[in-house]
Amino acid sequence: MRDLTSTVVFRWLAAGDAGDLDAFDELFHPDATVHAPAGLSTTSADEEKAVWRNALAAMPDLRHDVREVLVEGDVEMARVVVSGTLVTTFGGMEPSGRSFTVDQAIIVHLRDGRIAEAWEIADSASISAQLTGRHP
Repeated sequence: MRDLTSTVVFRWLAAGDAGDLDAFDELFHPDATVHAPAGLSTTSADEEKAVWRNALAAMPDLRHDVREVLVEGDVEMARVVVSGTLVTTFGGMEPSGRSFTVDQAIIVHLRDGRIAEAWEIADSASISAQLTGRHP
C-alpha cells in the first residue's frame, strides 16, 4: 500500500494549507485545469495559486484532512474532509464567523508526475447551510 503523503494530491493540499504556494510550481503543469465548485475553477497553475491565496485570506484555519488516496496509473482519487471558518467573502459566500466541515472528493489526472487536470467535488449547499445556520 502506498503512503498517502507521497501522493501528488496529498502534497498539493498540504502545501496549500501551509500557504506554500510556490510548491505548486512543482506539482502543477503551468496550463493545468482545476474544475471546482462555486465558480472557483482555474485554467493555470498561477490561477490556482490565486484561488488558494484568497481562500487562505478568507479562511485562515482552512484544513484538508486527506483520509485516503487511491492510485491507478496516472490517476489519483482522494477522500478529504475540509474544514475552516469563513472570515471574509469567498466563493460567493458571506462571512458569518461560523465554521464548516464537509466531505470532498478529488480526482487528479497526472502527466509526467504533475497535475494536468483535477476535479473537486464537494457539497456546496452543506457548506452554505453550516455558514448561515439555515439548513434546507
